[in-house]
Amino acid sequence: MLQDSKLNFLSQIGKAIAGQFGKDCEIVIHKIDSNDLNHSIISIENGHVSSRHLGDGPSEVVLEALQKEPEELVDQINYLTRTHDGRILKSSTVYVKDETGQLEAIFSINYDVSSLIAAESAINALIKVESKENKHEPSLIPKNVNDLLDELIQESVRLVGKPVALMNKEDKIKSIQFLNDKGAFLITKSGDKVANFFNISKYTLYNYIG
Repeated sequence: MLQDSKLNFLSQIGKAIAGQFGKDCEIVIHKIDSNDLNHSIISIENGHVSSRHLGDGPSEVVLEALQKEPEELVDQINYLTRTHDGRILKSSTVYVKDETGQLEAIFSINYDVSSLIAAESAINALIKVESKENKHEPSLIPKNVNDLLDELIQESVRLVGKPVALMNKEDKIKSIQFLNDKGAFLITKSGDKVANFFNISKYTLYNYIG
């Protein structure tokens, strides 16, 4: 359980980083609580960057973390994400664990580099990203869990490469297992939405997950 003293310390560090780099630098702290996943944000600075607020839900990186064992989690430094309105962010994610090694919080830095990218030829050295993973499409930072679930569903459709109307059983199984691997079903009432989207019953959905 995340102690108040540790939260206060993380919040203090967040304020310092946001103050150092200005209004384009968002700092978000997610509390890891499987019983209240829809309201994981417990501290945020410059939330206008991603249009999020205190009490909003998790990003994709939070769901992915919950799908892994704590010892598998390695801090992700300097990768690209994108906002709902298409701006590009340079992000870092730090996994905060307790004395027993259990994940209790996620500390995220999201810096809006959209204006820098527009002048990339002049400041390329500043925004250059070395990670090979950044060659892929930046992942979405959603405004809320509904947006996150919608984005994951669309990712599952892109994975199969055909619209739902043309999917056969194997295609739907592939999409739904992708959603399961991404932690989509940790989101409250996600089963109903996914079943309706793929035009299957919840009984069939759970069979596909299994």
